[in-house]
Parts: sequence; structure tokens; C-alpha cells
Amino acid sequence: MTTTHLLYLHGFRSSPQSLKAQQMAAHVAAHHPQVHWWCPQLPPSPRAAAQLLLAGTADWPQATTAVIGSSLGGFYASWFAQQRGCASVLLNPAVFPARDLEKHIGAQTAWHDPEVQFFFRPEYIAELQALDTRALPPAGPELAFIAKGDEVLDWREMTARYPAAQIVLQEGGDHALSDFATHIEHICRFLALA
Repeated sequence: MTTTHLLYLHGFRSSPQSLKAQQMAAHVAAHHPQVHWWCPQLPPSPRAAAQLLLAGTADWPQATTAVIGSSLGGFYASWFAQQRGCASVLLNPAVFPARDLEKHIGAQTAWHDPEVQFFFRPEYIAELQALDTRALPPAGPELAFIAKGDEVLDWREMTARYPAAQIVLQEGGDHALSDFATHIEHICRFLALA
């Protein structure tokens, strides 16, 4: 499998300005310029995010599409991989966002620009539940980077969620995967970027 179209999905309160997204985008541009890269700003509504992703990739070739997702973006990436039957790379992926984000209902600020505010609505919890693919076998190859030192999510839940994945389990580390740049070559090999 060669990847010609690559989707990157950021996490909750994050954006395409995230360091990991920027590092991956720069690497793809420099070393795999023929790869079609898309890192959209995801709306707060999970249903709206799902619709955006399906519409934005509607003309992508299924056989050569892949997705990378971080945190909540990892949860979305697993859902997207089911829709497209494609490979996925998961970076400290959220496993139970419907449970974990209940305490974040209300006004939120964007991580990279505190001036940007949004409202995380109660109905978004049900929208997250509707996108849950835990009961399904993987639709394509999976590679997961999981840090035991993640201060936001439990590494044990993440590893249990992806029994079929190639897992890179870090001793220590953090939720942001601050050493992400050191994993980019591994990701590119796994996805066989064009």
C-alpha cells in the first residue's frame, strides 16, 4: 500500500496550528510533496466534524488514503478509518471521549488562540457515542504511539483499545508527545508515503 492522500486530525481544543500537525505537514511538504495533505479545523460538534471529513475526502482514492489523529483526533481517526477502510496512525488516542469530555460541557477556549471561544454542548456527548467504533475490528492497519506518562488519558485504556495495532509504548512521555518529531520517519514508513 502506498499513501497518496493523508488526513491529519487534531485533538480537543486544538487546531491545525498544533506542533505535531505543523511538524508532519512540513515533513510531508519537504519529503513527499506529491502526497495530498489535509489538516482541517474541526468544528466542536462531532457530527459536524464527521460530515466535514466525509465531504472533504469524498473524491479521495480509498486504496491510498490514510489518517493520523491525536487525542480526540485519534478517536475520529478510528471512525474515519472504518468509513474509508484505510490505515490509521493514532497519537495518544482518546478511547472514551463521551465519558471524558462530559466535564468540559460549556464555554471553552482554543488552545492555540485563547481569543477563539466555542461552546461544547451537552448533545455532543451523544454525537461522540454515535461515532464509537470500539466494537468493530480494525478496517485497516493501525499504528499507535502511546505514552505511559500521558497526564490526560490512561495508557492502559489506549493499549487495550487497539489490540491489533502496532504499538509504540513509551516509558514516560506526555500527552502532547513532545518527541513527536522523532517518530515521523516511522510513520512515513508505516504509511508508505508516496
